[in-house]
Amino acid sequence: MAGGRTDGGVRVAQPVIHQSGVASDSPVRIGEPYQLNGVRYVPADDPFYDETGYAVPYDAARAGQTTASGETYNPAAISVAHRTVPLPSYLEVTALDTGRTIVVRVNDRGPSTGGSLIALSQGAAEQLGISGAGPAGVRVRRVNPSEPEKGLLRAGKRAPARMDMPETVLVELRKRLPSPASAAPPATPQPQAHIAGTAMPTIKPAARPSPVSSAPKPAPAIKPAPILARGIMVQIGAYSSRQGAEAIAKRLGGAASPAGKLWRVRTGPYADQAAAQRGIEKAAAAGFPGARIVVND
Repeated sequence: MAGGRTDGGVRVAQPVIHQSGVASDSPVRIGEPYQLNGVRYVPADDPFYDETGYAVPYDAARAGQTTASGETYNPAAISVAHRTVPLPSYLEVTALDTGRTIVVRVNDRGPSTGGSLIALSQGAAEQLGISGAGPAGVRVRRVNPSEPEKGLLRAGKRAPARMDMPETVLVELRKRLPSPASAAPPATPQPQAHIAGTAMPTIKPAARPSPVSSAPKPAPAIKPAPILARGIMVQIGAYSSRQGAEAIAKRLGGAASPAGKLWRVRTGPYADQAAAQRGIEKAAAAGFPGARIVVND
């Protein structure tokens, strides 16, 4: 960010002047790679960013200080710090213990230590129902909210909470959580590219080479498509590309399965029709208005 200063290894933009206490969404800055506490991070504009990990509280001492986007940090605003997504941008955050889901605005870099995905402002933590100093399990994904929602968040106010995540989806997401130990500061951070949402790997010593065998190597096993449980499902759609279908399934917490020459994406199973209808509403809010209820065969 040309013309900015450096704060703890993060390049900080010049302060932004706002009118009526409303922040601006332009210009959007991705930023150059930077180091924080010995770990190298590479910002990127990934519209399909979707990770499961931990959230920690924002450092209360930063109140009134300048964020990496050049704004003044307001603890009451619904904002978070993230290490790699563009500044500013918007994320949907789901608390994995309750399923409560909110939209937040990213205007700072962080957390400064450990393997957590985001640092929550006091206002964001309160809206999400997260209290305490320890890390809390969350799902974090990139979204493009409506203009009214963006306007509320830019003004430091809450956007309406989104529909709670169904318990059936929460169960699967909790399985993806890394060990809580990975949310603690890494013992020996390595100065190499960081992948958002993961702790820096420990470099293991190279293993001794095995004796060369003349026997032919077996063909690699083909990973089978996931098998969905029977029950009431919500079908998001059917797609010709397996890669595209799996990306959509990951984004919505569902699964992709083959259907002839197509790949269909479904979420669930749901306990009843009412829960499935909420799944349809959640899919529509995510940009998939054509979802429908089906019985998985």
